[in-house]
Amino acid sequence: MNSFGRIFRVSIYGESHGPSLGIIVDGCPSGILLEEKDLEPDIQRRNPPLEGTTPRKEDDRPQLLSGVYGGKTTGSPIHMMFANTNIDSGVYEAFKDVPRPGHADYTARKKFGDFHDTRGGGHFSGRLTLGIVAAGVVAKKMIAPISIQARLTEAGGSTHIQEAIKRAQKAKNSIGGIVEGKAVGVPVGLGEPFFDSVESVLSHILFSIPAIKGVEFGSGFRSVQMTGEEHNDRIIDKDGTTESNHSGGINGGITNGNPLLFRVAVKPTASIPQMQRTINLKTGQLTDLEIQGRHDTCIALRMPVIVEAATAIVLADLMLLEQRTPRIEPSS
Repeated sequence: MNSFGRIFRVSIYGESHGPSLGIIVDGCPSGILLEEKDLEPDIQRRNPPLEGTTPRKEDDRPQLLSGVYGGKTTGSPIHMMFANTNIDSGVYEAFKDVPRPGHADYTARKKFGDFHDTRGGGHFSGRLTLGIVAAGVVAKKMIAPISIQARLTEAGGSTHIQEAIKRAQKAKNSIGGIVEGKAVGVPVGLGEPFFDSVESVLSHILFSIPAIKGVEFGSGFRSVQMTGEEHNDRIIDKDGTTESNHSGGINGGITNGNPLLFRVAVKPTASIPQMQRTINLKTGQLTDLEIQGRHDTCIALRMPVIVEAATAIVLADLMLLEQRTPRIEPSS
């Protein structure tokens, strides 16, 4: 449900316009250097001052409430909390009876009745990815020297990203994008057959990120246009290095030592400043809806650091399962 992982386990909580949100990280080894300032660079990357992102600006100052003593992790659960301060909830009241197209308003009401918090999307909001980013900072420290990088490669079907965003803004619309992820230095042997292959576990957390609609590894869907001879990665040394990397660094669900490569598809932001047709659940009549509020033209702009964090969380758990990460950080 709201928890993920087996040994390195994260539990997310909060709502977009509630008092706070955050994440609890369990299974982190003791002795890892961790201070609140360590979280700030990735938190700022999640909220870049770019055209096309929401005008809602939060301080997002992290509070480490447990699991850290003297600037080092203790081995007990780490509680990282963020206060919500820049809240404007008035425009969301109408969505209880008039669900927004493309949002979770309708499904949340059917699942939880009238008790769902509709403000800003409540627990379904992309704002909760702040907790994923925070947990990712811890995970990145655990898996070093593995390095993870993600980047937005296109938006709105174009590699000219800012131009595509400007066109969408002019049209009062939104666009999606593709984020490419890469992890270098991943050891051979991570992943557990049969149902916990690296692809399975990483896809699980990636699809938990709001707006992610597709995941592919290596050559992905392009592989159907290739022959076996073209797609097979020739092994060129005893360390398993391959000449190409169509498999994305995974064979049989297990990492092969080559870079882990994947891409995710991010859908267009559901909230757009256009009149849309929807249903009034109270009257049963179709009605027009114009969405107010503060929304991203291209939510994919925020995704690279979130994708990195999700990947780090998975690799941290797999490294612990494979006993490649000590439970006590060696003293320097």
